[in-house]
Amino acid sequence: MQVSERFLALLQQQLAQFTDRPDLCSLVVYVALPSDGGEPSLLAIGHWPSGLSLPSKRPDASPASGEDTRRWLALRDGSLLLGALRVDSRCWPWPEALRQRLDATAQCLTEALKLDLEQQRLGRQLALRDDQLKLLVHQLRNPLAALRTFGQLLRRRLDGDSSNQDLVDHLLAEQQQLNRYVDAIDQLTETPALPAASANRQPLLLPPAISSTAQRPLREVLEPLLERAAATAALQHRPWQPPAHLPQDLCPAGAVSEILANLLENAFRYSQPGGALGLHCSTTPEQIALTIWDDGPAIPSEEREQIFAKGVRGSTGQSLAGSGLGLALARELAESAGGRLELIVPAAVIAPGLSPTGNGFRLTLPITTAPAATTIPAAAGPN
Repeated sequence: MQVSERFLALLQQQLAQFTDRPDLCSLVVYVALPSDGGEPSLLAIGHWPSGLSLPSKRPDASPASGEDTRRWLALRDGSLLLGALRVDSRCWPWPEALRQRLDATAQCLTEALKLDLEQQRLGRQLALRDDQLKLLVHQLRNPLAALRTFGQLLRRRLDGDSSNQDLVDHLLAEQQQLNRYVDAIDQLTETPALPAASANRQPLLLPPAISSTAQRPLREVLEPLLERAAATAALQHRPWQPPAHLPQDLCPAGAVSEILANLLENAFRYSQPGGALGLHCSTTPEQIALTIWDDGPAIPSEEREQIFAKGVRGSTGQSLAGSGLGLALARELAESAGGRLELIVPAAVIAPGLSPTGNGFRLTLPITTAPAATTIPAAAGPN
């Protein structure tokens, strides 16, 4: 059980009021900790007088010396033991005025500890919801970007057809409005209602409805991503190199789709404008490797592991919009699927035909089944 700095400050204020009591030897406040045996153990967190050393072992119920008298006041929330106040005095029973002050102090510490623990619980809940909201906002940007790309390409094809172009313009305007709503939601997470609780944070994973572990053929998962990538490359006038073939091996569809969508979004957003990029696929009897690569500039060596941390962005993308969640999410999804995600620089290390200067983000997954690979036509960019 952890307590906040505010609770510790209140604790010291409460104990300091007993400086006028020469009949008291010492006061020690403990919090209860769960133990494997079921019986809670006590951890000392505060004491009076200030020169007293906090006990490092399990507290002893016996008096500190023959002339001292030790008593315990429980800090309880109903039947739940939250902690205890240990009182070492020179007299027993206590004078009535001292007893009332000690009882009031124990009650104050109990209520403060209850509020402190509740604040921490709410802080953890809000932090988790805040992370989930940021994650969902981040993931919304990928399909919104795809809608914009396909809408702009459709408008090109309708050149000269003013009535239909107006319809597409309205669609693009609505897409921009959705982006503004997403930006507004993202800003809601910047000012938490409560201070962040100091506790281990849960992994950054997608909700079960999105991160389904259902197995589907890899080709079915990748084809819509390849079409989106080809359309984006055509719109940006960039060379796009799809894989020559896609195996029919089964894969965790939700995880693979989200991982590659994030890697493709990063590649189009942060790599060199006008530079080539693509998806490379290779297999062995044991595993399949999918690599999103670009032709540079290479990510600096000192950043190549840091960029996989949540909220961390590389130096080359600091001027662009982004949350620093994509790679952290992608790596955790890869590991949850039994695979791994790593950065290979230069990309040509993965295969000779890839860029000798750029970056390669390689997703490696164990093969569930391994039918023969099926060749499919290269995904061409729209006209």
